[in-house]
Amino acid sequence: MQKRQLGRDGPQIGAVALGTMNFVGAYAPGDPDEAMRCMARCVDLGMNHFDTSNVYGMGRSEELLSRFLAGRRDQVVLASKAGITRQSDRPFNNEPAYLAQCLDESLQRLKVDHLDLYYIHRRDPSVPVEDVIGQMARFREQGKIRAIGLSEVSPATLDRAAAVAPIAAVQSEYSLWTRLPELGMVQACARHGAALVAFSALGRGMLTKTPPDPAAFDKGDLRRTMPRFDAVNYPRNLARISLFVDYARETGRSPEALAIAWLLSRAPHVIALPGSRSAAHMEANARGAVLELTATDLTEIERILPAGFAHGARYSPEQARGPEDYC
Repeated sequence: MQKRQLGRDGPQIGAVALGTMNFVGAYAPGDPDEAMRCMARCVDLGMNHFDTSNVYGMGRSEELLSRFLAGRRDQVVLASKAGITRQSDRPFNNEPAYLAQCLDESLQRLKVDHLDLYYIHRRDPSVPVEDVIGQMARFREQGKIRAIGLSEVSPATLDRAAAVAPIAAVQSEYSLWTRLPELGMVQACARHGAALVAFSALGRGMLTKTPPDPAAFDKGDLRRTMPRFDAVNYPRNLARISLFVDYARETGRSPEALAIAWLLSRAPHVIALPGSRSAAHMEANARGAVLELTATDLTEIERILPAGFAHGARYSPEQARGPEDYC
């Protein structure tokens, strides 16, 4: 597993990381035993950066991680997040007192004394980002976190935040079918020495050898309301992605490895963060970190899946309330 740095002064981590939202039913019911096997296999393969949040399963993801971390905390570079409330009257809260409460609760659920990386999961526009980062810097001074991250923000917000304290990472959705970060965030992270942690690196399952069938989505699957999976857009997206899957097969690679390798080729500070609850799936993803793409590969992938090819917005209007727009 190739290594990449998590921030300007941060640790070396696997170029492919593990997102744990799927452990607790974001797409389908989770299996705790399968999740434990998945985490163990990731560590074996060098994927030592695990990402969670206090709202994944309303704390259940963190509790599950605590079982794995017992006795092997030093094997994992651990990240969590706060800022989403799930409350209709105030869906995002970045108030210092609220963040402090969330951090203490996360540490208790995870049964650890610090996080290696702590993100603002969504920016609360009612609180100046300078105040938010000031509070995050105090968490670092207290020894509760090692580094500060931001999620789904604009380059302008990153500029403001980095003027207060170093930002180690920015999480953005980034894959072959979501390329907005190329219009500013990839470049902004490079300027500030931050890693760009690309979540949904496989397009929420689309860039795999077995793309999902929306008709089979579980009732709790968050993709049910995403426009790219609706009855109009999904067939168009599937037809295009099928050509990519065919190209991977014809050239002796898996689409998962090809999509991950493409993402890692974008810049040396990009880290792929696919979500999974399967050890076998993460093994397939890990192959992308050892696959070297040729100029021919890159040209052909761009021809098959050019920037902006996807039909439909990535989020529904309700889901799009938190991420910051830019460009």
